[in-house]
Amino acid sequence: MSPAAGGPVGPVAVLGGTGWVGRQVRAAFARDGTRVLALARNAAPHVPADAFRPVDLTAVPEEDLALLLRAEGVRTVVNATDGANATDGWDRSETELWQANETAVHRLLGALALLPWRTRLVHIGTVHEFGPVPRGTLLGGAVEPRPAGAYGRSKLAGSRAVLAAAAAGGVDAVVLRVASVCGPYPSPASFVGHLLAAFRRYADTGVPARLVIADAARDFVDVRDVADAVATAAARCPAVSGQAVTIGSGVATPVRELVTAFRRAAGLPPGAVAEQAPTARTGVGLGGDWVRTDTTEARRLLDWRPRIALDRSLRETWLTAQGRC
Repeated sequence: MSPAAGGPVGPVAVLGGTGWVGRQVRAAFARDGTRVLALARNAAPHVPADAFRPVDLTAVPEEDLALLLRAEGVRTVVNATDGANATDGWDRSETELWQANETAVHRLLGALALLPWRTRLVHIGTVHEFGPVPRGTLLGGAVEPRPAGAYGRSKLAGSRAVLAAAAAGGVDAVVLRVASVCGPYPSPASFVGHLLAAFRRYADTGVPARLVIADAARDFVDVRDVADAVATAAARCPAVSGQAVTIGSGVATPVRELVTAFRRAAGLPPGAVAEQAPTARTGVGLGGDWVRTDTTEARRLLDWRPRIALDRSLRETWLTAQGRC
């Protein structure tokens, strides 16, 4: 993490602070001694009770959220919520995705507008806001977003609302469009989370993981690198307000290679995977078979670059799940 001068960022409130990304975001801020609050629907064992406040961003009135943030003296908010969250996964309806990814963002912006001080906001978007692109395309500011499916469209709408608020001068805000996340404590709804669960079952029972492996290449970035990007963006927010920055590894890894690398990281034999043919219901409707991020804008705007290689990320994911890391 390479924060530049920009004044204090804390106290920090992390919406979705009990989740996969939110957990690491809290840790990234806490390393510098910043006071961090996790705001989420449900408490989690890894979050101390005095650092948690129950909030459902899809339901809380703007005035109530503003009162909470004001009472806690919050100066920076990180929105790490996502309609495809760890509990509901990709089975949420289109209405629910829009409520979580767009309507709730407007509610958050309304609450921040009620505070008596100017707040910093780091909004975590997704590279799926870009939609399908030809192989070889680097995803970044030069690419016009054209998302496929309700998830990408709803996430793009939320990101655009944040950027519009920044342009209007109501908040210092930056959007981070994040690639596919990997690393310790994965969301069960993620591909890495599915792999981890399947490989743990094999280790316990010897039953092979039955997987549909897409003929696709994705950009995978470790969750701890994402958290460092968030903390850096918060520190630099006044200087980069109104920007959308793509966060990823800059490498398009074939999904089949990822599965093999994870299996090896877990010390499992080739027979641990039994590949299945895809069905009509396979996938999440994101569109496209190629994702590779352009990392130059993150280096230029945030002085950030990924530090954790994919093999290390997968190895530590497995060791953490085994209680050995």
